[in-house]
Amino acid sequence: MNKNKTIEQTEEEITEAFSLFDNWEEKYEYIIDLGKKLPPLDDKYKLPENIIKGCQSTVWLVADYRNGKIFFKADSDAVIVKGLVSMLIEVLSGHTPDEILNAKLDFIKEIGMMNHLAQTRSNGLLAMVKQMKNYALVYKSIHATEKTIQ
Repeated sequence: MNKNKTIEQTEEEITEAFSLFDNWEEKYEYIIDLGKKLPPLDDKYKLPENIIKGCQSTVWLVADYRNGKIFFKADSDAVIVKGLVSMLIEVLSGHTPDEILNAKLDFIKEIGMMNHLAQTRSNGLLAMVKQMKNYALVYKSIHATEKTIQ
């Protein structure tokens, strides 16, 4: 994960990777493979407060703020969902709160993800994006408060 890349550059790489596949069966396999590569989340983070609301599957998401950037970790009990959250982490992790908040995440539409997921999975994907942006909003406001106090 080269974090010298912009969010848009990473999105472009994902879009290019998906364009190599001929059909959605192959794309689903790729998403599952991405999920398998996601490091497992330590059990100490698998708490009710880290579960994303709005996902049919259980998805745990945690964020860490270091040196002005947010780093995400996640896990899921469903292989496809684990792959989806893995893509979001690849795109958003290691960026500033502002970069995350301003990310359009066009790659989701460009690869046709919303058209090929069941409605519940699409809602879950949107819930994951919303939670990641919520973390960015919280860290941005905490950081702004810290600057004001100093």
